[in-house]
Amino acid sequence: MPISPQLSLPLRTFTDDPAFDWSRMLAAARAMDDAGVDRVVVSDHVVFGANSDAYADPSVGGVAGGRQPTGPDGQWLEPLTVLTALAATTTRIRLGTAILLAALRRPVVLAKQLATLDVLSGGRIDLGVGVGWQREEYDAAGLPFERRGRLLDHTLEVCRELWTERRATYRGPELSFDGIHQMPKPRQPGGIPVWVSGTVNDAVARRLTRFGTGWIPWGPARDDPAGAIAAMKDRVASLGGDPGHLQIQGTATIVERPDGTLDIDATLASVPPLIAAGVTDVRIPLLLPGDEPRAVDLLPDLVAAFRAATDRPTPVLAAHGEPVE
Repeated sequence: MPISPQLSLPLRTFTDDPAFDWSRMLAAARAMDDAGVDRVVVSDHVVFGANSDAYADPSVGGVAGGRQPTGPDGQWLEPLTVLTALAATTTRIRLGTAILLAALRRPVVLAKQLATLDVLSGGRIDLGVGVGWQREEYDAAGLPFERRGRLLDHTLEVCRELWTERRATYRGPELSFDGIHQMPKPRQPGGIPVWVSGTVNDAVARRLTRFGTGWIPWGPARDDPAGAIAAMKDRVASLGGDPGHLQIQGTATIVERPDGTLDIDATLASVPPLIAAGVTDVRIPLLLPGDEPRAVDLLPDLVAAFRAATDRPTPVLAAHGEPVE
């Protein structure tokens, strides 16, 4: 069955303003929930080193021309803590990371945190993961940057075992355990959906084949969605995976009017080509106004226009975003 295109928005969980009022962030998330946005995603950095130029270096996982948005002393909230707050203050929107540097966390603790979040949110968690670009974060965690791919695979292996087995057993070079019970399990059958970020390469294709529900293209793959999606699906198929069930994120192009406000129609003109290329999750990289009334005014029109652009009916929502039967 074809996957209906979904609308995702990022939530600003970072700022270079030390006096920022974080209640505005929570208000923006509630407005997304009420308006019918499908998914909200938050980003991750645990620490920063001084070499933020590495963000623009593709050889270490950065993206050419990219810029770290705050500098090393920016305020960055921890994403799983943010999702906990969102789980308590929203009712229907899916809650995701894009991305979590999962390898920086101890796998058994991360599995417990995410399972707890999934239970408390009613099964609304999506785990977007990637290896990151910054050596200093791995150094500060006492982990080898050169092995970050293997560390991410190890983390996902442990999480999947603990999420799906009543009596979990794991054997790996990093750790081993036997007869481990961790409850509760996630609400979602098979555990929490994993979205893997990366370029078109064999390591990412293997990770998608083993763990992935969805792919978050990175670097050049974001700029050529049709070619990148076809290439990644070929790699997944060659590894024995089923690319037909792979969900794929694509990024719409923001267009603003001369006064700086969002031109919804012009922005959504970039959506049909993404859908035609195989994108199932359209991310509009819109950092909402911090003032809740403006966000409330903007979002219903954006959601309605997205549904129209993707031939998907707009749900009728009651207060607090609950669908009306």
